[in-house]
Parts: sequence; C-alpha cells; structure tokens
Amino acid sequence: MRAIQITEFGGPELLTVSEVPDPVPGDGEVVLDVLAAGVNYADTHQTEDSYLAKQELPLIPGGEAIVRGPDGRRYATMVGSGAYAEKVVVRPDRLIAVPDAVDDAAALGTLVQGSTAYLLLHQAARLEPGESVVVHAGAGGTGSQAIQLARRAGAGRIIATASTAEKRAITRDLGADVAVDSAADGLRDVLIEANGGRKVDVVLEMTGGTVFDESLRALAPLGRLVHFGMAGRTPPTPVVPAALMRAGRSVTGFWLIHVVRRRPDLYAKAIGELLGALADGSLRALSGGEYPLEHAADAHRALLARTTAGKLILRP
Repeated sequence: MRAIQITEFGGPELLTVSEVPDPVPGDGEVVLDVLAAGVNYADTHQTEDSYLAKQELPLIPGGEAIVRGPDGRRYATMVGSGAYAEKVVVRPDRLIAVPDAVDDAAALGTLVQGSTAYLLLHQAARLEPGESVVVHAGAGGTGSQAIQLARRAGAGRIIATASTAEKRAITRDLGADVAVDSAADGLRDVLIEANGGRKVDVVLEMTGGTVFDESLRALAPLGRLVHFGMAGRTPPTPVVPAALMRAGRSVTGFWLIHVVRRRPDLYAKAIGELLGALADGSLRALSGGEYPLEHAADAHRALLARTTAGKLILRP
C-alpha cells in the first residue's frame, strides 16, 4: 500500500510517500481502507517525537481516519498511528458510524479537535452560564468549535484570539463577541479590555510561553486556565502554587488520551452530541482544505506556519 512512513524524526520534509507492506491485524483487529485521514497539530509533534507520548520508528503518522466498514458504511475511528496510509488497522469496537449528512472532514473534526473543545469547556473548565471565556487560536480546528460550543453553553462573553484579520473575522462569524490579535503586545491588558475592563473567567490555552503567562495574569479570582497544547514550543514561566492561592486562580492540564482511556463514556457522549449537532446544522464545521497523501508535507507546513483555519484532511 501507499503510505507516509518516516524512518527518522524531523520536520515536514520527511513526509514522502512510500510503498510499504499492508498492515497486519492483531487479535480482535481488522484492516480497513482509509477514505480520509485527519491532520492535527499534534501530528507535527508526533513526527518530531516532541510530544507527550514517545514515538517509535519506523512510523506512519496520523491518529484519526474515516474508513470504509465491512458493511460499506463510513466510520470514524481513532488509532494510535498509521492513518496516513491507504489502509489502517482498527478495532471494530472503536468504529463510530458517520451520519450521511456529515461529510468526512466534519466527522474527523469531532474525533480530536471537537471532543477536545467540548471536554475543555464542560469537563476541565466547567464553564458556567454567564462566564467570560478566552479561546486562543479561535479559527483553528479546536478553537472554531470551542467558540460555538461556548455560545451553546451560555457563555457571557467570548473573546477569541487569532493571528490575522481574516481569521479574526472568521471567529466573529462563528459567534465570538470580540476577536483580538494573538501577537498583540501586553496580551493581558488586551484580554481584559476585550472583556469590558474585567478579568476573565476561563481561558483555553494551547500555545505556552508568553501567551500562557499573559493569559494567567488576565484571569479573575476563581478563574480557570486550561492548558492543552504546546504549539509555541516554548515553555511558560513556572507556576507558583502560593501565587495561585493568593490570586484565587486555577490552572489545569488537559490531554484527550486520558479521557479516551479512563472515561470512554465521556468521550462517547461528546462525539455523539457533536455528530448530532453537525447533522442537524446547529454546529458548523470549518474546513481547512483537503490534500492528496503525497502533499502531507504541505499540510504540516501550513499548520506550522499558522496559515490554516479549520480541519485539514488527507485523501489517500
């Protein structure tokens, strides 16, 4: 089969198509044809071996796929790796039927990014009606859904950040009350000003570095900051517990894999609600574009350059 297989860790330049043997299923597994593979920012860490879970070589990247089931229907599924290929090994009990009204990109957008947005708000941050929420990278796959889900949850004021005027316009169209430049100097003051001069209640943060630091400083007493990514590749200033106590703030980390493994009921609930909302049109999927498998490197370059908005997919 054709696949993107890397034999050393590094950047997008390593993502080239090779002919490799078909995958061999283990006990309780099956091999299915891949109709589309989702591309996530975490995939860029996977190919660098710079994320939380250590990777082994040779590696076929990609953790999510739309596959053709034995019954001919489309199914969405999470895999540890191997989705950037024409075929993938899957567990039948992890196949999620895709409604006919939901296209491949929208369905793939629920598996990691949509479920992350849902669980960030409802499980990690425990957003309450009327509270203000900052959604960093609001035009991205997770952020674009977090904005809509925060509105559905009754958020009082939604502040999105994005790097370009075009992306900021997208976030406002999705339901953000105000959009600010993610690279603005003095981000703390910018966020407070965007919230009418008041500190904010919830921040969804996935960049690290100064974005984390400034967001924490913008947090109100009893406010919650949820850190769920390392897009900036720069660690934030270490958090001092006594300073959190003094300011009455909370910082928590979120990694979807823990919910998938330890609370599959919560994951299934999130996916079910998201697919239902997509099918009835009450949730919009933001498509970032399709790439043929041989252009996987271009998809990664676009993510790293932060020129994308919405969900990117590969077509084997």
